[in-house]
Amino acid sequence: MTSHEPQQPTSRVADVIALDEVMRSLASVRPLFHSEADLQFAFAQQLERLAPSLRCRLEVPRPREGRRSEYLDLVCWGPGVSTAIEFKYFTRPWTGEAKGEQYRLRAHAATDLARFYFVNDIVRLEREALIGGPNGLAIMLTNEPRLWAPPTKGRRTNDWAYRIHDASVLSGTLEWGNGYAANRRELAGAYEARWQDFSTVDDGPGGQFRWLAIPVKAPTSMQP
Repeated sequence: MTSHEPQQPTSRVADVIALDEVMRSLASVRPLFHSEADLQFAFAQQLERLAPSLRCRLEVPRPREGRRSEYLDLVCWGPGVSTAIEFKYFTRPWTGEAKGEQYRLRAHAATDLARFYFVNDIVRLEREALIGGPNGLAIMLTNEPRLWAPPTKGRRTNDWAYRIHDASVLSGTLEWGNGYAANRRELAGAYEARWQDFSTVDDGPGGQFRWLAIPVKAPTSMQP
């Protein structure tokens, strides 16, 4: 059975600490990152400082029968609950200094693929939850306003069903606009996008960073 009401379980890591608290603390010491791997490592470090009872491991393998193992970016084990976290760090060009450190961010021009791979993370986390694995959090951090701003009027793009701008809802079968079947994804739940501010490193293009988190938990209707 598929739920079509937006699902927003509490955004907590292993039921120990609120994700909002982790992100605020992280932004205070690292307002931006050199790469997605840099973000993953810094997040794990800050999380362990804030919640030392958690055990956190990066790049955790998840074997699949008849297929090569997949890896979860980060898995956090609490006293009774675990959380798997997938990260996406999508950037537009920005060069400058923050907290005494030099950064030169490169451009990830394909916003359609950023949306697609973020949704793909949600699908993976749903699969983990459905087989009795950890709850999940899909996190996107970006300085690209086209990801959080509503689309302007115009033609429907191939990634129209994958839009993750603020207040959009992802649910059901998502079809790629040109009919490319390999890019079709099925969501068991429904999820509303709620963007939050992360940091502002300057007033120019690419100077504002925002984040989006989609909490994934198998509801009763999704249990095997």
